[in-house]
Amino acid sequence: QVQLVESGGGLVQAGDSLTLSCAASGRTAPRYAMGWFRQPPGKEREFVSAINKSGGATYYADSVRGRFTISRDNSKNTLYLQMNGLKREDTAVYICAARSPYAVSASTLEAEYDDWGRGTQVTVSS
Repeated sequence: QVQLVESGGGLVQAGDSLTLSCAASGRTAPRYAMGWFRQPPGKEREFVSAINKSGGATYYADSVRGRFTISRDNSKNTLYLQMNGLKREDTAVYICAARSPYAVSASTLEAEYDDWGRGTQVTVSS
């Protein structure tokens, strides 16, 4: 239903900030409920944050709550993840995902997402 391309990853120092972007495109451009997931080296993919279609409802994993902020600009078909106070434990491939175009609410469950981006690497050094 949608193509997702992440950008903004890189190498930063602990305590720094970084903003990730996810550009969405397709035959049509519906406003999808979206989410961010991450996969640390050698570990399974885990939930990071989610946002509903309008941007009025957001959810965060306990490990990032208070440090990360998810947002969207629907006029630009772009999803963002502002990451502050980065820690070494945040090192992972960050992946954006979209739900069905008819799904209105945000979801924390990996199984409820239909489309996935390729991911962007975030590495935090000490």
